[in-house]
Amino acid sequence: MKLIQAIIKPFKLDEVKDALIELGVQGMTVVEVKGFGRQKGHKETYRGTEYQIEFVPKIKLEIAVADTMVQQVIETIGRAAKTGSIGDGKIFVSDLNQVIRIRTGESDESAV
Repeated sequence: MKLIQAIIKPFKLDEVKDALIELGVQGMTVVEVKGFGRQKGHKETYRGTEYQIEFVPKIKLEIAVADTMVQQVIETIGRAAKTGSIGDGKIFVSDLNQVIRIRTGESDESAV
């Protein structure tokens, strides 16, 4: 099993979610986050004063999947989240040693 974490632009959330549901992903966690990468934030003007925005708003998705679905999920997120401009985000894949469904006590792939 793997834990896939994706950092995407906020306006791409619905498109990514719909594509993952269509693929068969049964659940995900969504968190509003702020951060910066190579873009190092941006400047905005408010009432004539320029401000440096160092942390850009993003969405972080966390999805636990069976090993057999990893590549499909990565490709689906990449396709749905891509705009072609700087700041499209990143996808991280980590090993999951154990998953337990609290309600039923099921573990590992049956708990995902």
